[in-house]
Amino acid sequence: MSYELVQLVEAEKKAAELFNEIEIRGLIRPGQSEKEINKSIYDLAFEMFKIKKYWHKRIVRSGPNTLHPYDENPKNLIVEKDDIVFLDFGPIFEEWEADYGRTYVLGDDSLKIKLANDIEVAWRKANLFYHSHKIISGCEMYSYCCKLAKSMGWEFGGQIAGHLIGHFPHEKLEKENKTNYIHPENLIDMNTPDKKGNTRHWILEIHFVDRDRQIGGFFEQLLVPVS
Repeated sequence: MSYELVQLVEAEKKAAELFNEIEIRGLIRPGQSEKEINKSIYDLAFEMFKIKKYWHKRIVRSGPNTLHPYDENPKNLIVEKDDIVFLDFGPIFEEWEADYGRTYVLGDDSLKIKLANDIEVAWRKANLFYHSHKIISGCEMYSYCCKLAKSMGWEFGGQIAGHLIGHFPHEKLEKENKTNYIHPENLIDMNTPDKKGNTRHWILEIHFVDRDRQIGGFFEQLLVPVS
C-alpha cells in the first residue's frame, strides 16, 4: 500500500470514529433541525480531533431532503419521528482528506431499513466490481451503480457515483472536467495516473432514492478492497 493510500485509510478510520461517536451520543434525533445536528457534529469533531477544516460543505439531510444530491441546497428541515437521515462529511485530518457518508433510520419503518441496508450492500458490490477490473472507465462504474439501484428496486439519485480524493487540496475537481468523477461522461480509465504520474484514489458514493416515498439513502467511503 502506497504512503498516500495509507494516509487516506488512516483519515477514513478517524472519520469512522467520529461517526461512531455521533451514534453513541445520539446526536441524530427527532425535534432537531438539520442545521442543529450539523453544528453538533462540527463541535464533536473539534472536541475529538480539533478539526475546523472540511474540504466540502457539511451535509445533514432528512426526510424528502434525502432525495437531493450534493450540489443542491434544500431548505432546513426538522428531523421527524421515524425519519431517515443521511450525513456526508469531508473532514481533513492533518492535511489528508476523508469523505464519509452514512444513513440512519429512526424507528422501524421496514422500507427505510431496507434502503439503508441496500446501499451498504450495493457499495460493497460496486467496490468488488471495480477491483475485479484492471481497466474500468468512470462511465462503466457509474453505469454499474445505476444498474445495481434498479436491480434492488431503487433509482440511482446522483449525477455522479464518486470522485477523486487525496492530500488537501487534492487535484481540483472542476465541474466541467468529468475525468475527476465517476460520471457517465468520463470515458477515461479510473486507474490512469494524475498529471504528475501518481496513482489516483477514489471515493465511491451510493445514493439510492424512492421518489414516490420521498426517501433516499447515502453510503460513501474510500474505494479500497474490503475483506
